[in-house]
Amino acid sequence: NASPFLEVSIRQNNSHYHVSTQLVGDYNLPNVLAAASVGHYFGVPEEKIKTALNEYTPSNSRSQMMEKDGVRIIMDAYNANPSSMRAAIENFAALKEKNKILILGAMAELGAASIQEHKMIAELIGRYQWQEVVLVGGDFLRIDTPYQTFPDALETAKWYKKQHFRDCCLLIKGSRSTQMEKVIA
Repeated sequence: NASPFLEVSIRQNNSHYHVSTQLVGDYNLPNVLAAASVGHYFGVPEEKIKTALNEYTPSNSRSQMMEKDGVRIIMDAYNANPSSMRAAIENFAALKEKNKILILGAMAELGAASIQEHKMIAELIGRYQWQEVVLVGGDFLRIDTPYQTFPDALETAKWYKKQHFRDCCLLIKGSRSTQMEKVIA
């Protein structure tokens, strides 16, 4: 299986170096490039930039990769808006993993566009093959989909514990307000 971690080749002036990050998803590329650019601007030696980017480990449910009870988990439950949700789903779909499971929490603070944005995410999900899809809370509960739904992360956690998943990869993503990290707590 291919690694889900972002790898980047950086060319700056007359130099070239490769970075193997601990960040999941190619949507993190702008962050890596910005960090390298700031380091170059302030005269940080390239080896220190490379080491910092290679060794940075995300926390606080921001694109974290973990393993728990035989399940590889991508925890991206710090924020969710339509563009970050699409990027996470498309990145996850592209991973060379078997038995992919999506557990997605609702996107918050979308105003009048919320129902339509949640429908568009459900349509995107339908373009790919998944072992299981679960939608949690908010406006995911107000749209018609073929997927399992739960009102909140705690109810989803009860369901998840009963599944005894093994040999699979799980993407958990949602707005901070849905507290999706509770699904696997």
